[in-house]
Amino acid sequence: MRGCAMGITPEQMDRKIEEHFGFEARDDVDGVLATLAPDAEHDIVGWPPGPSHGREAARPFYEAMFADLADSRVTPLRRLYGHGFMVDESLWQGRAPGRPFGLEGRGRPLSFRLLHIFEFGESGDIERENVWVDFAAIIRQLPQDRADGQR
Repeated sequence: MRGCAMGITPEQMDRKIEEHFGFEARDDVDGVLATLAPDAEHDIVGWPPGPSHGREAARPFYEAMFADLADSRVTPLRRLYGHGFMVDESLWQGRAPGRPFGLEGRGRPLSFRLLHIFEFGESGDIERENVWVDFAAIIRQLPQDRADGQR
């Protein structure tokens, strides 16, 4: 952990993450980015460009996500806390009007689990966000048409 915040409490972590998820639910890119430290590492495992560094470098991911997913609701299932970090298992629910993760959404309902590892800086901002997505669940719910026209 870089400059991890040893004194941040689980309650402070929860508030920051609820703020972060709230901005995501409103498709507010600038709000989400404001919850990140200026030099934050943003790592969505499997995202083709790979990890990014800095708030503005995370912007393309959020712009794509907000175009591809709608009516976002994130429900925490379990949270584990350590010195300056949190592990969050959540359920994402909403619709897929775009092409989430390269799959045709066609406005279909979608839900999948997420595993976040958040590290916090002395300011309380998110210094590192590492996200693991249940791609198998997404693929099951967004089956693609085969080239021969069959499903």
